Order: sequence, then structure tokens, then C-alpha cells
Amino acid sequence: MSSLLSQASDWDRIVVLYEALGRVAPSPVVELNRVLAVAMASGPTQALAIVDELIALDRLPGSHLVPTVRGELPARLGRRPEARAELELAARLCANQRERSVLLRKAAALG
Repeated sequence: MSSLLSQASDWDRIVVLYEALGRVAPSPVVELNRVLAVAMASGPTQALAIVDELIALDRLPGSHLVPTVRGELPARLGRRPEARAELELAARLCANQRERSVLLRKAAALG
């Protein structure tokens, strides 16, 4: 389904829409969602730079969302140890047991 979604979506337009939303209703979650759209539109390398800026600005301190995204992006680049470490961090920060289980399975799958 994700490949169908990526083929059917205009990710460049989605990035622009998230940028507009960020101006009207700025929030760290909007910024993080924009990161995901950038990853789909321009690739994980550019998205990693943006998420690293969010980390440097401490935009979502203590949230499992940032390391979750930070884990998915290097995984797409084949940087498995880095991705696994981020997903394990996300699991430690996650309060939801089901989400934590998913994160730990993804981390384990990376070796």
C-alpha cells in the first residue's frame, strides 16, 4: 500500500501544503510531518537534515516521534545500525505498548 500511496501522491505539493500549515499553525508535529513528506518528495538525505535541525532545536523533547522518524530515514539509506539505535530509543520513549512492540520489531529486523 505504501508504494501505491507514494505513486499516487504529489509529494512536492504535500511539502508545500505542510509549509503553509506550518506558517498558519506552527507546531513541532507539523514540522515532523513535513519531514516525512520531504522524504517522499526528495529522499531521506534531505529529510534527515531537517529532522536533525528539529533535534538541535529540541522541538519535541522526550517524544518517541522524533527518533521514530530519525530511525526510518537512515534505514532507507541502508544505515542499519544507526536506524536500529534510533528505533530502540523510540521504543524506550514510547508509552504505548503496541507502538513499542512495533518499534522493537522494526529495530530487530535491522539486525
